[in-house]
Amino acid sequence: MKYYPINLDINKKKCLVAGGGPVAERKVNTLFRCGAEVTVVSPDVSDSLVRTADSGAINILQRPYRSSDLECMFLVIGATNDETLNRQISSDAAQRQILCNIVDVPDKCNFILPAIVERGDLVISISTSGSSPAFAKKLRQDLENDFGEEYAEFLMLMGTIRERLLAQKRSVEANKKCFEQLIAGGLLEMIKNRSINEINRLLKKILGDGFKFEELI
Repeated sequence: MKYYPINLDINKKKCLVAGGGPVAERKVNTLFRCGAEVTVVSPDVSDSLVRTADSGAINILQRPYRSSDLECMFLVIGATNDETLNRQISSDAAQRQILCNIVDVPDKCNFILPAIVERGDLVISISTSGSSPAFAKKLRQDLENDFGEEYAEFLMLMGTIRERLLAQKRSVEANKKCFEQLIAGGLLEMIKNRSINEINRLLKKILGDGFKFEELI
C-alpha cells in the first residue's frame, strides 16, 4: 500500500474517538491540540479523560458505541480492543464516507497516523506505510534528539516577521529574499545558542529598524 501524504485541517471539525483507555487518550490529546471538537464514546473511560471532559475540552458519551454516533462527524478513530466493534466502526465510516482510522489495523483504515515529532509549528511525520510501526517509532526518537526546542522558537519568530512584512505590502520576491538571508545568516543557530545581540544585529541588517527578538517572540 502506498499512502498519499497530507496535512489535514481539523480545526473545529467534529471528531469521534471510540475507546476510553491509554491509546484513546493519546489520540484525543492530538486531536484536541489541533483544534478538533472531540467526542469520546466508551462504557469505560480513564480518569484522565474524565478530567479533560470536566474542563470542557472534550465531550464524553459513557456508553457503548452506536452507528448513529458517526452522524455529522468528520473523522473517527477506533481505539478499542474489541475486534468486532472495530470492524463495525470501519464499516459504518465507509458507508458514510467518513475518514476512519482503526488503531493498529491498517486494512480497516482509509488513513493511517504517522509517528510525529513536534516542535511548535514544526511537524515532522514519519511513516513506513504500515510496514514497521516499531521502526517509525525508532526514527521518531532519533529525530527528537536532532530537532530541539530552538526550532519552535525559530518558527515563531519567522511567523511574526512574515506577518509584519506582509502588512508592509512588499513584493513576494523581496520577502522571499529576506527569509532566505535570515536562514543563511545562521538565525537558527543563534537562537539555539541564545545569542540575542547577534540575532538583533542580523535582524537589523536584513530587515531594518523595528525588529528585535525580545519584542517579536
